[in-house]
Amino acid sequence: MSLLHTPLYDLCVQANARMTAFSGWEMPVQFSSIKQEHTAVRSSVGLFDISHMGKFILTGDNVLRSLQQLVPSDLGKLAPGKAQYTVLLNPQGGIIDDLIIYDEGEQVTLIVNAGTTDKDKSWLLEHLSDVNLQDNSQTQALIAVQGPKAVETLQLITDVDLSTIRRYNHTYGQVLGSQAFLARTGYTGEDGFEVMVDAAAAPGIWQALQEKGAEPCGLGARDTLRLEAAMALYGQDINDDTTPLEGGLGWLVHLDQVPDFIGRDVLAQQQADGVTRRLVGLQLEGRNIARHDYPIVQADQPIGIVTSGTLSPTLGYPVALAYVPVELAKIGSVVNVKIRQKTVLATVVKRPFYKAAA
Repeated sequence: MSLLHTPLYDLCVQANARMTAFSGWEMPVQFSSIKQEHTAVRSSVGLFDISHMGKFILTGDNVLRSLQQLVPSDLGKLAPGKAQYTVLLNPQGGIIDDLIIYDEGEQVTLIVNAGTTDKDKSWLLEHLSDVNLQDNSQTQALIAVQGPKAVETLQLITDVDLSTIRRYNHTYGQVLGSQAFLARTGYTGEDGFEVMVDAAAAPGIWQALQEKGAEPCGLGARDTLRLEAAMALYGQDINDDTTPLEGGLGWLVHLDQVPDFIGRDVLAQQQADGVTRRLVGLQLEGRNIARHDYPIVQADQPIGIVTSGTLSPTLGYPVALAYVPVELAKIGSVVNVKIRQKTVLATVVKRPFYKAAA
């Protein structure tokens, strides 16, 4: 099966980006180096091609009311121009995907993960029989502009006053003369915008932002940035077998406000009884890096699992996300991580590991 290419693929190749297969797409891992790109986002402004993400537009009568049966978050709090990060749940309370719902009044936009686009689409069509779904995943480009200078950089090529758009709000406007969807959301732990435009407009916007000082960044830096911010990666940190209460996403579960949604009974029982495991943040001793699927052990027996880990470029020490028994999930608890043939101590620490200055 051949890999899909985003509208920015040719520009990435021309820039000598290292490319890789990712969720059915050929995507840039890095342009210069992961550390340089990571630092650019933390200190200035970085640019990401995220056109591989799934993009759906839902229309019909009472779309949000229909969607409410699929997510545990109270969508009644949404209003035109606002957005909600949440999760789709299966009957077991497991996470089908994490996504962002954008309320546009007469329609709703959903941005979902690239690897789950087809699965999500099938699930939505199965359960939203009275809603029309338009799949723009391959006709629209999506560019993330992230970092402390992201807003001022994007402002140079748009007619929208970006200062009026609050975090997790969105609007439409002109970007370099093209109609664009602009959302103050992101996946790096920094301020910034995600810009969705027709495929043909994307290369010009990408080049213009580079000319204004934005550094192109690949999936490598995107991963280290989101991990420092303790943002979950679907398929690693959360999946169909983890519930939001186990995966550190309990703040998305509004049982008091939402009387009925798929998986509610399981979450209500978990909330009443307590979970047996929980996703926590770890800081490892020395410079030992815990990778995905490394076991957490006790008396040399596996009791948990690492889901993501890296040497934090910003903090200078190794961090990880891992599932541990709930009795070891308290801040300050010490656990043992099996790294190849040795056991390394790790301390449960507060998440996120990194938080941008206000």
